Amino acid sequence: MKIKDDLRDLYQEVILDHGSRPRNLRPLPGANRQAHGHNPMCGDALTVFLKVDKGGLVREVTFLGQGCAISMASASMMTEMLTGKSEAEARALVPAFQAMCTGGKVEESPQDGLEESLERLQVLSGVRQFPVRVKCATLAWHTMAAAVDGTDTASTE
Repeated sequence: MKIKDDLRDLYQEVILDHGSRPRNLRPLPGANRQAHGHNPMCGDALTVFLKVDKGGLVREVTFLGQGCAISMASASMMTEMLTGKSEAEARALVPAFQAMCTGGKVEESPQDGLEESLERLQVLSGVRQFPVRVKCATLAWHTMAAAVDGTDTASTE
């Protein structure tokens, strides 16, 4: 039990760190993709900004918005791990992350290189114990997918 408690404490520390000091919380001048996301259940709202090059590689990701610690931590962690990924890799992370948060099954095995990203996101997997918090954790991801796809808005509904 001690190891499990230590791991839970570490996960909580990571979430609190990203939630209280989010990385890449700023506008992105020159962004060529963006979308606004909203979680009507709790009021979390954010905008994700992307710079995607002509080859489909994500060069930079930032966000603006406000929300609970889980929502902000998830957005912060997302911005750190998407830089350098292709649009296809970014899209592939969304259903895999959703499945991780809900305890569902991932339809396809993640592409090479995405397993490491999913491992880093394990700190957010505890939301599956609180189904209402899943939308908090996945809001940034749905918003990023909308931005990649050229859609202006995303919702957790």
